[in-house]
Amino acid sequence: MNWLLNLSITLVTFLLMEGVTWLTHKYVMHGFLWVLHDDHHNKDHKNFFERNDAFFIIFAGIAMSFFATGTFSESYRFLVYVGIGITLYGFAYFMVHDVLIHQRFKLFTRTNNVYFRALRKAHKIHHKHLGKEHGECFGMLFVPLKYFREALKTKA
Repeated sequence: MNWLLNLSITLVTFLLMEGVTWLTHKYVMHGFLWVLHDDHHNKDHKNFFERNDAFFIIFAGIAMSFFATGTFSESYRFLVYVGIGITLYGFAYFMVHDVLIHQRFKLFTRTNNVYFRALRKAHKIHHKHLGKEHGECFGMLFVPLKYFREALKTKA
């Protein structure tokens, strides 16, 4: 039965990461760490890598700290599964944001799924604001219903 608890911790962490992402994106990336995020909105660079990629490193470091703490302390073993949830969310975020939406890697270039169309529309709305103010759609995997409605009406 321990495996069920561990799986639950992993899934709950994965789901909670959408809220963490929204809050981090709105108040940190579009706040005091805008200096790292603005090149992602303004595309004024010629490199494959962006300063914005530092956030992957930051979240990977957080996940690794959960892995390390959970691995070396029996009392905090559950933190390994928190780390797994964060890592799985990071992978999903990477696949959706960098591969599917921004096409930094040319995979899944012809997706025509309603969910993916809604995701792309919400992200496009987010990027229409080039500055750090007046943003919207700060999450990643959970899309506001209005974008689903729009995706259902249109054909890609």
